[in-house]
Amino acid sequence: MSEQKTVPTDADVQAFLETATPARRRDDGLRVAEIFRDVTGTEPVMWGPTMVGYGSYRYVSPNGRTKGEWPKVGFSPRKAQLVMYGLKDLPEGAALLPELGGYTEGAGCVYVKKLDDVDLDVLRRLVAIGWSRTDDPEPS
Repeated sequence: MSEQKTVPTDADVQAFLETATPARRRDDGLRVAEIFRDVTGTEPVMWGPTMVGYGSYRYVSPNGRTKGEWPKVGFSPRKAQLVMYGLKDLPEGAALLPELGGYTEGAGCVYVKKLDDVDLDVLRRLVAIGWSRTDDPEPS
């Protein structure tokens, strides 16, 4: 089994967010950090050099060959768009996601170009759903 590349670090989350570019992404990243912190009730941790994560859970692939730790919810203020993790992993989140507003999807993430394009109440609900995630069971 290979070693997990994206792991928690001691890097300063606030410093990372304040250096995000362009300015819109920085502002949106700081707002998203507040929302995630309010909903989860926990302080963020940098996962690798670019992901802001909240909490963690143990994941196990269906075949049991891939295991590791991953943030329950998180985001990254990338230059082109905000990338959010953990919002659609659970069935309740996937069902609610169409109500979010302007977004696109990747395999395990949600992309948002502008925070103004999404319903922040729905985002809060999605974060709460993702936050409720528990460790994956070992396959039988």
